[in-house]
Amino acid sequence: MRIIFWAGDSTNACNKANKYPQTGIAQAFDRFTAFDVVIYDHAVNGRSTKSFIDQGRLAVIYDEIREGDYLFIQFGHNDEKITDLARYTDPETDFIDNLGKFISVARNKKAIPLLITPLERRNFKDDHVHLEESDHLPYVKAYYEAARRFNAPLIDMYKVSREFIEEHGDEPTKKYFMHVKPGEVFWLPAGLSTDNTHLKYEGAMMFGQLLASKMAEYGAPFDTLIDKSVLNDLDSVYASNAADDGVADEYK
Repeated sequence: MRIIFWAGDSTNACNKANKYPQTGIAQAFDRFTAFDVVIYDHAVNGRSTKSFIDQGRLAVIYDEIREGDYLFIQFGHNDEKITDLARYTDPETDFIDNLGKFISVARNKKAIPLLITPLERRNFKDDHVHLEESDHLPYVKAYYEAARRFNAPLIDMYKVSREFIEEHGDEPTKKYFMHVKPGEVFWLPAGLSTDNTHLKYEGAMMFGQLLASKMAEYGAPFDTLIDKSVLNDLDSVYASNAADDGVADEYK
């Protein structure tokens, strides 16, 4: 059995029923993994690299992770909160140093780290075509610097998600994020139309698929974690749906 330990924030956290339909990528990612891969989701809502470490959560991973396991490291959203001293990290100094601490935990236990840049927020400009300039950019740059400095592998999900959101547009991408109609969810009776950060199940699946595809393209060892037949089947279903007006062969 191979284990992926996932350290991150709410975009990856495993949400309970009282937060449905909010879903983190790590929560749904086993839909794309090989049969012998298990995910230990240590991501927690609201955490930055600093607060994750300060609360002893990285220490827990250190105690549990073992040789041959993987540590996925995806932060940024909460490290940006400059007015919150418990979470903020300087992207040119602290953030890079903290990423190095995560990498060291993996390597000290002969596990394999993977840096993953944060998902882009779905914040469109007034033209509803282009996304606003992102607050993530200094932290994405820091990820690349950490990858260079610590010789660590990196997948740029910021770039992938930003391109996906802009390509598919404002209205069509709302379904992937926590946009909820009034009465649709018991704990949000008035609905919610302003959350462009947190994902629904559909978003966790879509961005999980994009991450899985990038891992498959990356090559060893990360491609071995992915069940490529699932990705191939999804491509086939999408093609079939396009040809048959939304009805794939297996549903006829």
